[in-house]
Amino acid sequence: MKLVRYGAPGRERPGLVDDRGALRDLSAHVDDLAGEVLDPRALARLKTIDPSSLPKVEGDPRLGPCVAGTGKFICVGLNYSDHAAEAGAAVPAEPILFMKATSAICGPNDDLVLPRGSQKTDWEVELGVVIGRTARYVDEAEALDHVAGYCTVHDVSERAYQLEHEGQWTKGKSADTFGPTGPWLVPADAVENPLSLPMWLKLNGEIMQDGSTATMIFKPAFLVSYISRFMSLQPGDIISTGTPPGVGMGKTPPRYLRAGDVVELGIDGLGAQRQTVVAAR
Repeated sequence: MKLVRYGAPGRERPGLVDDRGALRDLSAHVDDLAGEVLDPRALARLKTIDPSSLPKVEGDPRLGPCVAGTGKFICVGLNYSDHAAEAGAAVPAEPILFMKATSAICGPNDDLVLPRGSQKTDWEVELGVVIGRTARYVDEAEALDHVAGYCTVHDVSERAYQLEHEGQWTKGKSADTFGPTGPWLVPADAVENPLSLPMWLKLNGEIMQDGSTATMIFKPAFLVSYISRFMSLQPGDIISTGTPPGVGMGKTPPRYLRAGDVVELGIDGLGAQRQTVVAAR
């Protein structure tokens, strides 16, 4: 099952993509893909619906973020062994956590807007873990029971704002449009092995990142358990779990996004994104 949200920003409707790739409207069954709808038990009930019984959505509507009501957008830094090597950094002993503003969340194919003054905006394809049930001090063995599903996330970063302007990383991670999410939310039980998913990113048709979740250091179950020690995780919260090598900062010389660039990225089974880079007005 591939769950989506479609329509104009702020007015998205819930839907699903059937086995033939057709978009079907789910709004007769749920108001949105948020809150209690994301509980794994509620998602299991949605799976019993015959997609052919749902209204087909005509045309090619915009896809919005695949989950609504996100209260926390939590990111994990240096969580791929090969990316840590690329960055010349030691593998962390514990997860490096930082927050990305939820106002950065946008649709998977929306324009990527460079913030004013940006010179070092970078790309990062990441596996997103979407929380479906409140998690507080959960054991690792039970952590995935609290996960609604997985999605593709683009963790866009302005490296100068992140690393050269003092303070925490958040200011380089949180510009509007710096968190494209989706296209699909795939329920956890439909992802056979989230630890062996090929992931890729292209810039203007050229492969920049070509990796796999197999090189992830701290796995989703551990991350959910670990983070739940420090804060409760609520339905709709997103954990963006880090990126493989190939980011612009790691190139020789470094390479960053410019207006007019086209970024395409995806994770096998979770769908692809495409963004055109534009300058802030």
